[in-house]
Amino acid sequence: MFKIIKGKKKGLKQEAIEPPPGPNASSDVTVNHASRSAIVSDQQPSVRPQAVALLSSTPQLGAVEVLPLLKDVPVADRHVLFLKKLQICSYMFDFSDTLKNASEKEIKRQNLLELVDLVQSGSSKMNEIMQGEMIKMISLNIFRGLPPQAHENTGAENVDPEEDDMYLDPCWPHLQLVYELLLRYVVSSDTDTKVAKRYLNHSFVLNLLDLFDTEDPREREYLKTILHRVYGKFMVHRPFIRKAINNIFYRFIFETGRHPGISELLEILGSIINGFAVPMKEEHKLFLARALMPLHKPKSINLYHQQLSYCITQFVEKDYKLADIVIRGLLKYWPVTNCGKEILFLGELEEVLDATQPAEFQRCMVPLFRRVGCCINSPHFQVAERALFLWNNERVVSLIAQHRDIILPILFDSLERNIQGHWNQAINELTGNVRRMFIEMDPELFEECQTRYMDKEAMVNEKLKQRELAWEKLEAIASQAA
Repeated sequence: MFKIIKGKKKGLKQEAIEPPPGPNASSDVTVNHASRSAIVSDQQPSVRPQAVALLSSTPQLGAVEVLPLLKDVPVADRHVLFLKKLQICSYMFDFSDTLKNASEKEIKRQNLLELVDLVQSGSSKMNEIMQGEMIKMISLNIFRGLPPQAHENTGAENVDPEEDDMYLDPCWPHLQLVYELLLRYVVSSDTDTKVAKRYLNHSFVLNLLDLFDTEDPREREYLKTILHRVYGKFMVHRPFIRKAINNIFYRFIFETGRHPGISELLEILGSIINGFAVPMKEEHKLFLARALMPLHKPKSINLYHQQLSYCITQFVEKDYKLADIVIRGLLKYWPVTNCGKEILFLGELEEVLDATQPAEFQRCMVPLFRRVGCCINSPHFQVAERALFLWNNERVVSLIAQHRDIILPILFDSLERNIQGHWNQAINELTGNVRRMFIEMDPELFEECQTRYMDKEAMVNEKLKQRELAWEKLEAIASQAA
């Protein structure tokens, strides 16, 4: 489901890229990040003030110059060189014009490639200052204003992600390397979670989640992988990530109705739900009922239904008692005029029934098969066909057979109406097959239902005749009065 990350290269000895040792060198500098400013001690070695000055300065275009490789300079000079490279990588270019600042863009790209290789290989160990400044550089690059979405310009309801004219960010050649650097940093075995969580904090995670609103599928794929790795590595962030995703779903369902990253978020959740412990916490059950089930409501469900269905099925497989909540939720949001959604719902219903136990099936079978009966009689042949395909599932047939005395009377009228008058020949044949299955299950019950149906039809015909006679009498009286 997620991108496979290669392990660090073997046979490379770690070398710390740190300033040369000096008196009280280990704790003289406070990490310069968003919440604190750098403080320099009087007893620092001479290289430290230079490093702090580099970090606090704003990158200028003139500062983008070719620098030597880290491996080509002495260990004592690598600390300052590393920070210079971060400064160059922090400069933002205009990618709307490919020829503008082409040489500077290439310098930045080469520096990013070197940083990615450095973190991936594990050949050098970064101190806290360097980690903090690297995350600051990453934040400057990826946390940006996203361009207007397609529907804001065209007014379109939904944008199919498979279309050829999907939006692709022009700055992706640099963004990809920045995302790759962040991913390698998160998954690296050299990354100490106690240190990293100071920089990959709740604010950073929330900004990552905001980026899922981008229309570029390449960026969403990286975000999905990175967020999943952060969730797995930083246990302190797990409740916060689940709550933040929950809030994104609420806004999508009840406010905007548009969000290009719902499928990726659901894919992350599918992996998270798979790891839930049993018995399941009440918090997770509420998430199912209040966030996942209402996701069946939006019109754009076809863009993320596969991932949503997987999450729902995972819940039922973890705790079979949730099947009743899921099935009733599906019936609550069942589409009335959207045949495409109805076919998706029937497919999901079959997957849920596959994991449902008899006790939970019994609680919801009456409203469920009333809806199935309506689907069987649908004039849209694909909806009727998908409903009749439920009888191809042995598990579903087994559940129906156990409660045939209740289910057959509910479905009998629908089956007979299809046999007598559905316009599609294939539906007539499938209905005949289901009818024969019920006859084989219980011939006496089927005969009883048929007798009731004939009596009901006779009563209906009698009422029609009486109504026609009444109208004839009224017409006769009206003609006499005229």
